[in-house]
Amino acid sequence: QVHFVESGGGLVQPGGSLRLSCASSDNIRSFNNMGWFRQAPGKQRERVAKISPGGFTNYLDSVKGRFSISRDDAKNTVYLQMNSLKPEDTAVYYCNSDPIPLNWGPGTQVTVSS
Repeated sequence: QVHFVESGGGLVQPGGSLRLSCASSDNIRSFNNMGWFRQAPGKQRERVAKISPGGFTNYLDSVKGRFSISRDDAKNTVYLQMNSLKPEDTAVYYCNSDPIPLNWGPGTQVTVSS
């Protein structure tokens, strides 16, 4: 049973940056794509970025040009670099396989506030 553990969240001011990490207990090359998702209070979980085994990426329109997803297959880790953060980016961030998610990890809280 695969486990994902997210880390790197925190409190940051608008315009700031954070780098999230997601460690997988299994070889991430065994999955189709890997994605980063987020869920804000009272809202549905949404995918913000995904990356294919070949490194092709796709982003939610609202984060294009600000977020960057990457992967290190040797470390079974996926990253999300988040720049120019906005208050509306506040959410719990999760990683998972995509398009079929497996077990959800605990997530990491990102709060953007002055």
